[in-house]
Amino acid sequence: MSEGYYSSKKTDDICEDVCGEARAGLSMSRLRCMLRGLDLRSCVLLLILIPLGILTVHLQGQKISSFLRPLWESPPKPFHVIPHYYNENVSKARLCELHGWRERESPRRVFDAVLFSNELDILNIRWNELSPYVTEFVLLESNSTFTGLPKELHFDKNRDRFKFIGPRLTYGKIWGGFNKELNPFVEEGYQRLALDVLLRKAGIKDDDLLIMSDVDEIPSGHTINLLRWCDGIPPILHLQMKNYLYSFEFHQDNKSWRASVHRYQKGKTKYAHLRRTDDLLADAGWHCSFCFRYISQFIFKMKAYSHNDRVRFSHYLNPKRIQDVICRGASLFDLLPQEYTFKEIIGKMGPIPPSKSAIHLPAYLLNHAEEYKFLLPGNCKREGE
Repeated sequence: MSEGYYSSKKTDDICEDVCGEARAGLSMSRLRCMLRGLDLRSCVLLLILIPLGILTVHLQGQKISSFLRPLWESPPKPFHVIPHYYNENVSKARLCELHGWRERESPRRVFDAVLFSNELDILNIRWNELSPYVTEFVLLESNSTFTGLPKELHFDKNRDRFKFIGPRLTYGKIWGGFNKELNPFVEEGYQRLALDVLLRKAGIKDDDLLIMSDVDEIPSGHTINLLRWCDGIPPILHLQMKNYLYSFEFHQDNKSWRASVHRYQKGKTKYAHLRRTDDLLADAGWHCSFCFRYISQFIFKMKAYSHNDRVRFSHYLNPKRIQDVICRGASLFDLLPQEYTFKEIIGKMGPIPPSKSAIHLPAYLLNHAEEYKFLLPGNCKREGE
């Protein structure tokens, strides 16, 4: 090399220092050279740390992913939250006026449409809450779960419990393909599309109100009454609901938004369970997730619903573990909070603090508190059917 010439090409200086060789010709030679520079303790440490790291990722991968969510996913666009006014001693005309709407001469017809799995208790509370205001109840039931598991037609077997709605029921059955390889969300979407057909059979017409929500997302009766009596309401309106877990003892937050009310338009309105608008009516109901009477129902849903991939280990389905988790207000799937900022994730870590309040809950629930005590504060023990 001529004097004054500079070469930026890197050399394996570390290996040269350790092994006294000018350059390793092959990658394996270079690796052997580096390992010869490690003492026994360093090698043992590596042999311990590497498997531990792999095991940690396997056991806690979902938690790591959830905690780091703010780094790879931005929060959704904020909703336009519409203030919600209500008091039983205020007239319909005045309530409509407070919302910037106007009272109608007669109320709209209301259709409440749901996909049903096995939530008989919650369905009973829902339909009793909405019964004074709903024109037609529409329910679709399948003989398979979203994950392709066979299931009984629970509603069909228990129709006598719901005689109080009289002839106001359009009931449909859909037969599943029992394909466990199919993405659960595909099957769920297929069943929601089938509800569109059932709604037409039920006689829904333009400008009727259509409630789209899961069974456990219960709009308050006064909210639906307000929307059916007022003109000027948005064509689509999401309903903000209080989030509860396992019962009304464990209030998570007020962030439930998937329930919605639509002014039906033939050829345009499609049944779905996703964001359709930016408008969100505040404090419009209750979302009580995994609010079951029996431990067997918890196990069934954990295996059957679209997020069944959260059951990473078989011991998650142990009845004693499930009962303990319920009474502590902890996560059935041992997950971190699904939030978009580190502040919210850290703030919600750990079990949900129990509440002793049973104020502003569905009237039917309180009128039948003895029958539904498992949903009220201080009664976390479940029956073991």
